[in-house]
Amino acid sequence: MTTITGATDLRGEGTRSLAPVRVWLTAIAVLIVAMIIVGGATRLTDSGLSITEWQPIHGTIPPLNEAEWREEFEKYQQIPEYQLINRGMTLAEFKGIFWWEWAHRFLGRFIGVAFFVPLVWFWATGRIGRSLAPQLAGIFVLGGLQGAVGWWMVASGLSERTDVSQYRLTVHLTLAFGILALVVWVVRGLSTRARPASGAGRGGATLILVLLFLQVFLGGLVAGLDAGFVANTWPTMDGEMIPHGLLVMEPWWLNLFENPVTAQFDHRMVAYLILVVALVHAIRMRGSDAFRGALVLALVLFAQAAVGIATVVLEMPLHVALFHQFGGAVAMWVAVVHLRDMTPSRVRATVMGTS
Repeated sequence: MTTITGATDLRGEGTRSLAPVRVWLTAIAVLIVAMIIVGGATRLTDSGLSITEWQPIHGTIPPLNEAEWREEFEKYQQIPEYQLINRGMTLAEFKGIFWWEWAHRFLGRFIGVAFFVPLVWFWATGRIGRSLAPQLAGIFVLGGLQGAVGWWMVASGLSERTDVSQYRLTVHLTLAFGILALVVWVVRGLSTRARPASGAGRGGATLILVLLFLQVFLGGLVAGLDAGFVANTWPTMDGEMIPHGLLVMEPWWLNLFENPVTAQFDHRMVAYLILVVALVHAIRMRGSDAFRGALVLALVLFAQAAVGIATVVLEMPLHVALFHQFGGAVAMWVAVVHLRDMTPSRVRATVMGTS
């Protein structure tokens, strides 16, 4: 027979099959990836400020008639983005940006429900024990925090700015990837798949994951500063390896967060660093049982870099930019799986034969 035993909890996880829990959490991870893509579309279409209020319950229902659409449009007309950038926008054009932001918020609410309801059910039916429960509860809390951070981000663009703060957008994006990574980590930890016998190379896998989070952070700054439009050539930035205007702000460190030229340059440089580290890591893993994972990760990262280059050279077309966002989520997923496979599991499968 097959039983599931936990290194820290021999009850709960050992009483019921964890396969449904794995399927549920995998579906949640897929939904988070979709959320990241829709969020990217919301930013790229400048739709994020089209809904000027935060109504967690009532806001689930979009405008249903002409009067309600007019009311939403009038609220949007009061903020600086409309008055300074989009003055003269028609109601039909407003609907085009409204639906992106509404979809983003609705998907966030849907993920919350899709996580909470099965969580309660699995907990009540004994599939979630003491070692797993805190992890899932923590993810749920972070999901609620993400909703609050999203509104905190939107609020930054409703009174004095014509767009949201790049700092708050970056926090929102990085937290989304953090939640994705945590869900994937837990899912992989519930797998019955055999782990590599040795943890050799775990440092390299950890470094890649850390660098990916740094790259997500820098990508948030690129998005928040519209830095993707600064230079549309590769490998140089408008013919220069070290672009003009890189460190024009004082103090110098302000360039890291508020200078679009620096933001794109840093994003490029960290991408090169990630590729080098991933390649070296894969070479070091040759002959080990972790080599396949390291190789897949390296290939995914090189593909993501190629899409990033295409995004810049083609001047940020929506479909290519969104594919780049999707590639970032896939790269994070693969990196987490690779590191998790090199880490001792708290919940492992023991197969016992019977006559």
